[in-house]
Amino acid sequence: MTTGENPREILVVAHVRREDTVIAARRVIAALLDAGARPVLPAEDGELRAAIGQVNGSAASIAALGVEVPVDRIELAIVLGGDGTILRAAELVRGGTAPILGINMGHVGFLAEIEADVIDDAMRRVIDRDYEVEERMTLAVEVIDADGTAIYDTWALNEATVEKAARERMMEVVMEIDGRPLSSFGCDGVVVSTPTGSTAYNFSAGGPVIWPTVEAIAVVPLSAHALFARPLVVGPEATVAIEVLARTDGTGILWCDGRRSHELPPGARVVARRSPEPVRLARLHPALFTDRLVRKFQLPVAGWRGPDTGGTA
Repeated sequence: MTTGENPREILVVAHVRREDTVIAARRVIAALLDAGARPVLPAEDGELRAAIGQVNGSAASIAALGVEVPVDRIELAIVLGGDGTILRAAELVRGGTAPILGINMGHVGFLAEIEADVIDDAMRRVIDRDYEVEERMTLAVEVIDADGTAIYDTWALNEATVEKAARERMMEVVMEIDGRPLSSFGCDGVVVSTPTGSTAYNFSAGGPVIWPTVEAIAVVPLSAHALFARPLVVGPEATVAIEVLARTDGTGILWCDGRRSHELPPGARVVARRSPEPVRLARLHPALFTDRLVRKFQLPVAGWRGPDTGGTA
């Protein structure tokens, strides 16, 4: 860094409730300070700031996102935690261009790039800007009331889920693709998922796993009382709408990534389409998605012989 040049500003997001994560966050911040970079923490993370304390004898050089450093100045977000913490980081950097580097401190950590035991090597790569950036499609989600007025809009990296609000009742919906009705049924809800979210709620609901290189949207009814309510895969430019029928007894609720929600009165309409703003993931080790599936889900592959190379026996 030359004299007078603004320092590189790198966001650090960590799950404060775990001591090992706080210790790892201190290592990350120390490496950034040693390299002349400026660590940034979410402004509302006072508990994390207090838990980290002073690093290299200084707490003043750790900035606050949105207070001292706007999101569009963030070069990279380093996330220590599981997939939920990564989803929170994606929310924090929305509106900027910073990629997210996930360091798994949780269980599956499907979105994470590396495990905690290689933090030091990862920080050397970060300082050298030695990583690739992979873009993941997201969904733009809008709620329209029965009068046709847009009353809420948000986005999702994993999925937008229309769910019943009352456990004891089904909700009645009609599903629409590209402006045409497809089927109506009673159900517990409907999941509209990106390829990134295909290994999350979509996966648990019996939907298909979609490779990240396949741009598509999955639509999966939850416990549908219908003859035709199978999981669907539609094109990335399709518009998916779920209408809560006016005769539904009670309200529904929209959840996006399990983080943002909005109540759905009878007659409400949820519209999901591709967002022009992707989420960017930093990748240190290019790897086949097949290998990630096997590793994260501990899939049995014993007995695999490999492809036929054409050699003689």
